[in-house]
Amino acid sequence: MAGGRGSRMGGVDKGLQAFRGSTMVQHVLARLQPQVGTLLINANQNLARYAQLGWPVRADDIAGFAGPLAGLQVGLRHCATPYLALVPCDSPCLPPDLVERLAAALDEHGADLASVVTGTDATRQSQSVFCLLKVGLRAQLEAYLQQGGRRLESWFATLNAVTVHFDDETAFSNINTLEQLQALDAAPARGLHEILAGIADYDADAVPVALARRIIAEFGEPVAEQELLPILDALGRVLAEDIVSPIDVPAHDNSAMDGYALRSADLAAGGAVLQVVGSAYAGHPYGGEVEAGQCVRIMTGAVLPAACDTVIAQENVALADGRVSIAAGAVAAGENRRFRGEDLAAGSLALKRGKRLRPADIGLLASLGVGQVAVWRRLRVAFFSTGDELRSLGEALPEGCVYDSNRYTLHCMLERLGCELLDMGVVKDDRLLLENALRRAAESADVVITSGGVSVGAADYTKQLAASLGQCAFWSLTMRPGRPLAFGSIESGGRRALLFGLPGNPVAVMVSFYFFARQALLRLMGEHAADLPLVRVRAAQAIAKRPGRTEYQRGIVSPDGDGQLQVALTGAQGSGILSSMAAANCIVVLHEEQAAVRVGDMVEVLLFDGLV
Repeated sequence: MAGGRGSRMGGVDKGLQAFRGSTMVQHVLARLQPQVGTLLINANQNLARYAQLGWPVRADDIAGFAGPLAGLQVGLRHCATPYLALVPCDSPCLPPDLVERLAAALDEHGADLASVVTGTDATRQSQSVFCLLKVGLRAQLEAYLQQGGRRLESWFATLNAVTVHFDDETAFSNINTLEQLQALDAAPARGLHEILAGIADYDADAVPVALARRIIAEFGEPVAEQELLPILDALGRVLAEDIVSPIDVPAHDNSAMDGYALRSADLAAGGAVLQVVGSAYAGHPYGGEVEAGQCVRIMTGAVLPAACDTVIAQENVALADGRVSIAAGAVAAGENRRFRGEDLAAGSLALKRGKRLRPADIGLLASLGVGQVAVWRRLRVAFFSTGDELRSLGEALPEGCVYDSNRYTLHCMLERLGCELLDMGVVKDDRLLLENALRRAAESADVVITSGGVSVGAADYTKQLAASLGQCAFWSLTMRPGRPLAFGSIESGGRRALLFGLPGNPVAVMVSFYFFARQALLRLMGEHAADLPLVRVRAAQAIAKRPGRTEYQRGIVSPDGDGQLQVALTGAQGSGILSSMAAANCIVVLHEEQAAVRVGDMVEVLLFDGLV
């Protein structure tokens, strides 16, 4: 719901108001997108600007800014899924588990609609514009609107509806004036204590995977500094500003193939015999006039002569004595014509802020004549391993010691993300040495990643120091491998850095990085990146599993005899068996509620291709 008249916001839609480096509606879309299948924007003015965000835009079918129910009507008319979620554009801090909790309430109570309430019993407040409902309610809404009804709460009262209480009232802040917006924009980001205070029955010793991901997603602010780079130096970097096309691409109507440009009016009687009066090449237009009964030899990409609107392929004509013969039906009017601005129109959005630039994007920028772009500075990440038993490559390997592999896998995973790296080596199991290392890291980096030192061993100090130097949100997850995983922040010398305390086992380090740290790092880099996609494939073998924790197992996806994808495990799944990760081409994700898997059951996998 992207704003109304904007009468209390200086005449500008709420959704288009600047907020923390972008606009309010962009913040809402970024928070909502991971929770749903697809998005639709309802707006009644500035439709072109909203369309630049990359999602379909629909105006009310009822005239006169009729309110949220009119927008809800539009959503129901265009929704292709069984459920529709509704959120306003003026709440840029909406919870990352909003839709999940509303859906759970619908299922639990067998209701048709679930909406949000906040506050205590004494201060209870309905947040009805945040809701999830069945698309089958469309007919009831249409009837209510035809009767002149316009209030959400009044219509909800006629339904089988349920409310869901959210503790964090600030997540549903309704911004109605520029003063409120400016105050929220200037307010510091929420700390971990505030985030955790809004979670009921929170246990830092046994945090479910979904909750851990939610906490990580809400904490930490993206980098704010920009760099202006030549486009060839910007490959792999994240755009800090929208790129608006300065020109039409293509700049002129042009030919899609080698052939003959002609006037479709000459085909009115069926076939035609046309005189060839000249030629047009890419970069060398035909400069004359094309009269009735005439045509021009034209090459792919050449500007279409002004009077011509059709191109016939050269193999579909007969050429003799400077004339071409065209059989009836050989070409349709307008065929093989590329229109000016067909790829991009001048003033349209070419690339969105928050996009990581790929080779195709660099080519697109060059085609627009854009030679340099603003990108966010690289995210600085300090990392080190902990443990007396660890040795670096090139050192002797005494009995009971192992070579440190975690720093090398972390280095490569971070390098693939485009981070600026600070490798701090191996830190011994000494509290003072570890504290000094954490302080140095916090003073020089945005994020600190450690491996080892977060379990319950006598020499595992990372969790303790994280709590004393800053805040620690959790240190144990209901997952395997990777149960001992700490997340929080540390401060030193007036600087603060996010902390990921990863387990020490090599496989657990990689699993923890991909499913927890990676998405957070991309967000801090300013990238608008969706969660890694999971693919459903058939299990080629039985997999033991009990409900109650999430498990990540290494697998190999391959086609079966019928060409359908199947997955088999790589063998022993111990968290210290790094060869199981090297042999795999995917991770099999067995969710918390999932039980044992039988042969032929569908399971979800994360494919490594393009990731590792």
